[in-house]
Amino acid sequence: MAGFLSRLFKPDLGEPIVIVSGLPRSGTSMMMKMLDAAGVPIMTDAVRTADIDNPKGYYEYERVKDLEKETDKSYLKEGRGKALKVISWLLKDLPDDNRYRIIFMRRDLGEVIASQNKMLKHRGEEGAGGDDAMMVDAYMNHLASVRILSRKRDNFEMIEVRYDTAVKDPAAAAKLVNEFLGGKLSETKMREVVDAELYRNRKG
Repeated sequence: MAGFLSRLFKPDLGEPIVIVSGLPRSGTSMMMKMLDAAGVPIMTDAVRTADIDNPKGYYEYERVKDLEKETDKSYLKEGRGKALKVISWLLKDLPDDNRYRIIFMRRDLGEVIASQNKMLKHRGEEGAGGDDAMMVDAYMNHLASVRILSRKRDNFEMIEVRYDTAVKDPAAAAKLVNEFLGGKLSETKMREVVDAELYRNRKG
């Protein structure tokens, strides 16, 4: 859907890159699927395929995982006008020569940790996650730093979408994201791909 962000970009930097971010297991893959369904071009290499933990696919781009140590990040310009999944710890490493519209997925931290632990168990790495209470504290501090970063960087604009809310009310989530990205996406197609059956490890 070329030009779907046409109202939001500065000519010198081109169209913004739509970044879907959050902690691991926070609903980023679901949001990428929503954008894909709505016609947003997706920047992915499909190296990481669907599995028991993400049966609908991960929508990842492997090279992004090296953002922190790479010096040449010019390839990211290929993502202008597209959606790209970037884990929250790497947001600080996005270069200044692009504009970013960040959809940040939030999820109850207890659910995040439970889901991570389950995934580690599936991989035979049970116990590798560390102390849950310490992880909650670390995640809370990290999330606070992400908010500060989003306010400091002139080329960042960010909204937060709660995973549980998006699953329970996909229409509201689709409306929020569509408005953030210019109002030209199909909200119907976005909400149709939300699968409540995949909301596992939920609290309560």
